[in-house]
Amino acid sequence: MAEVHANRRDRLRERCAAMGGAAALVSRPSNVRYLSGAAPAGAVVLVLGASGGSGGSSGEDLLLCPAPLSGRPDEGQPDDALRTRVLPPGSADPAVAAAEHMAAVGGADSLAVEEHDLTVARHRALGAAAPGLRLADLGGAVEQLRYVKDEEEISCLRIAAEIADHALGELLESILVGRTERHLALELERRLVDHGADGRAFPTSVATGPDAGRPGHRPTDRRVEEGDFLSVCLGAVYRGYRCEIGRTFVIGTSPAAWQIELYDLVFAAQRAGREALVPGVLCGEVDRVARQVLGAAGFTEGQPTLTGHGVGLEIDEDPKLAPSAMGKLDACVPVTVEPGVHLPGRGGVRIDDTLVVRPEADGGPELLTITTKELLAL
Repeated sequence: MAEVHANRRDRLRERCAAMGGAAALVSRPSNVRYLSGAAPAGAVVLVLGASGGSGGSSGEDLLLCPAPLSGRPDEGQPDDALRTRVLPPGSADPAVAAAEHMAAVGGADSLAVEEHDLTVARHRALGAAAPGLRLADLGGAVEQLRYVKDEEEISCLRIAAEIADHALGELLESILVGRTERHLALELERRLVDHGADGRAFPTSVATGPDAGRPGHRPTDRRVEEGDFLSVCLGAVYRGYRCEIGRTFVIGTSPAAWQIELYDLVFAAQRAGREALVPGVLCGEVDRVARQVLGAAGFTEGQPTLTGHGVGLEIDEDPKLAPSAMGKLDACVPVTVEPGVHLPGRGGVRIDDTLVVRPEADGGPELLTITTKELLAL
């Protein structure tokens, strides 16, 4: 992966040059990992300009860390082409140390920083450390580079999805009646790690009865009862990459007529959204076709605010599949499609998959999360 990360830094270097910047200081953890392969807590990456600030090259890019790397899988490992500097205990903020380094080597008049990640105090500290440098805003330049994934990234997402599928499948084979939402969520997260995940991609949601289908529901001590809808949403992290899957089931008995009707409706909406994932489609159009299925049946209330979102080194990346979303989808962009309906006091349904946008010539959208979407009675 060393060449991959070096190429990413070169692409950022080109963007900086186009913006008139001499170097870039990247501090957002997911962006640090994208450019270096590692994300130790508090680390930053300094990407020097084409001149290296003093006649240098990409080999002089720096990963500055406040402490030695731990070797944990979730932390990653920096690539060999990147120089790593571990700061002495009690030394300055790595971002400030990077600015001081730029001032010391000379030859540069500006430094692009991620203003959206910096506090006001940290921004002031950078200016004080290198008063001769003009601080410019790098904006979302690294996030834009991350938008389209390479096949190595998609492979990591594919493995994360397999892990989540395994964890969910094992849970479905166990007895659920009488167990609490909190207990089931903890068990799912343990199974993720057992199957090789670095950890959970986000707090696992397990919702039963009247809370089923509610987006972002935090598990409680409510016990699973026969006849309940049970909705589960979980995700795994593998080498920093995060996937998401959500399913809804009925507990202990055959589904009631209203449960079948609601489930079939959400399934149809989710299928419409999945089938709309083609390169060049408007992000808002994917949301519209899924939302239209639900709206035509009279369910304009109780829907999520968006139909899906991008995934990668973060669980909620661009693009957003929402009514006001701008832009188009490209090939090799991974997204979730997760429509749902929640009926107050009764519960609801949510179906959530992670897919990769692919052209029709390549088979269309690639489904990463493959656990059955059949309405099972567990």
